[in-house]
Formats: sequence, C-alpha cells, structure tokens
Amino acid sequence: MPVPPLDWNDLPVFLAIARGGTLGRAARRLGQSQPTMGRRLRALEEATGFVLFQRGTDGFVLTDDGEVLLRHAERMEAEAQALARALAGSEAGLDGMLRLTCSDWFGRVVLAPVLAEFHRLHPGVVVETLTDARVYSLARREADVVFRITGFDEPEVIARRLLTIPYAVYGRVGTAAPRPDDGNTWPVIVMDTAFSSMPDVAWLMRTLPGARIAARSNSRDMQAQLCALGAGLAVLPKPLGEATPGLVELDVGAEPPMRDTWLGYHRDMRRQPRLRALVDLVIERLS
Repeated sequence: MPVPPLDWNDLPVFLAIARGGTLGRAARRLGQSQPTMGRRLRALEEATGFVLFQRGTDGFVLTDDGEVLLRHAERMEAEAQALARALAGSEAGLDGMLRLTCSDWFGRVVLAPVLAEFHRLHPGVVVETLTDARVYSLARREADVVFRITGFDEPEVIARRLLTIPYAVYGRVGTAAPRPDDGNTWPVIVMDTAFSSMPDVAWLMRTLPGARIAARSNSRDMQAQLCALGAGLAVLPKPLGEATPGLVELDVGAEPPMRDTWLGYHRDMRRQPRLRALVDLVIERLS
C-alpha cells in the first residue's frame, strides 16, 4: 500500500491533543483556536485513513492506531528538537538569547552580579531569567541553563555541583536568640506545604520544639521580607539573609543543613559559544 500523504504540521496538533486530552487544552498549548485543532485532526485522520481518537464526554482517548502514530510522532519530535539544539550549538557569534531558570532569591542575590558582568563582556547576548516555580525542560529547549538544589539524573544533561550554600536562623533586628529550652513559643516562617519535606524545615522544628508556624511561602524572598517585618524567625540561605535589610543572624546553638546548588544544560548545547561563555563565567565567579 502507498504511504498516505501526511502534512507534517499536523503532527504537533496530534501530539498536543494526545497530551492535553481535549481540543481546548491542545489549542491553548499551541496558541490556536479550538475549531482549527478539530479541522487539523480531521485532516490527519483522513490522510492516514485511521480514527486516531475515541471522542467521549471526558475528552479524547487514543485508539490503537493512535498509539502507533504517537510513538512515531514522539520520535520525530525528539529528532526535530535535537536538530534545533545541534544547529544552535554550532552558532559562531556571541549574540542571540539565552534562557536560564533559577529560584527567585538565587537569581536576585547570587546570579544578578554575574549576569551584569556577562552583559558588559557580551552585550550582544540577551539573557532571559525565569524565576517561577515551574520545572523547565532542557530537552525541549524551554530553558538553556538550569540552576537548582537537586541534582540531575537525565542522561542528556551535563551537570555539575556549582556551590554549597550555608543557611542560618534569622530574625528581625533586635530579636533575642531563641533557645530550645527557654519555654517560649517562637513564631517561625517556613516553606509552603508542597516543600514541607525540605531539610531546613524539619531541622527548625526539631531544634526549636516550641516553634509554631506563623507563615508559609514557597518564595525565600517572601520569607526574608516577612522575617524582616517581624512576622517570625526563618531559616534562610546566608547570602539572602546578609542581603536583606532588617535581618540579624541568630545563634541557636546548632547550624541548619547546607544545600548544594547544581548547574545543568543539555549536552547538545555544549559547543554553543554564548552558552559556553556564560557557564564559564558563572563557574569562575561562583565555584
């Protein structure tokens, strides 16, 4: 049988529907209208001669033929992304854009001075810094460089431990250092419940058994500001505590656990001059 003619542009539509489960979610993912998604899917099914999804009240479910196409479409997507990374990695000029992601406080306190120096050295490169809580994919080029406190286990990622950051207990200026046996109920500011397993949270509650949680936030910057305004004590990275006006480090008789910061980028990007220049400067200044 002859191979059915396929419009390659319909494959991203197919993948978006398979991953989103509805035309609406797929349309939002690709920035297109829902009728367009439906029309492109019908065209793909007509071209292949197969029904690719079962339509139901709960959304779209892949048929057996759709599962077959999904496996091939995902391999094609991966190859296209690898090609884009390889072409980007061979660029010769120090211009263009780099996208990096990190936590809010780390970007503001630790990376900003390095990025300012990088801009002075390479003004043609625009560095976009993303500091939200989303996990960005290096494989899909959602980010070029990732800084995070957990290591990387993806085989396609080149990673290294960048630095180890000490933590300390902080309070508003004028706050007396608490003691585990002083009988006081100390208000504390900790990570939100999604990050309640962080080692500094457990350490703080263990070190100050009388502590009561006064506030939670997934932002270290927010924790530092609440602490400086007197809302409670907080365990903070020392670079952030030292950079926040109104805070004083408190001696509680023990030190919080330190945390490593890791740097990672996709191996296909290792020859890209602008990425290499940024990574080298970061390592030189922070390691």
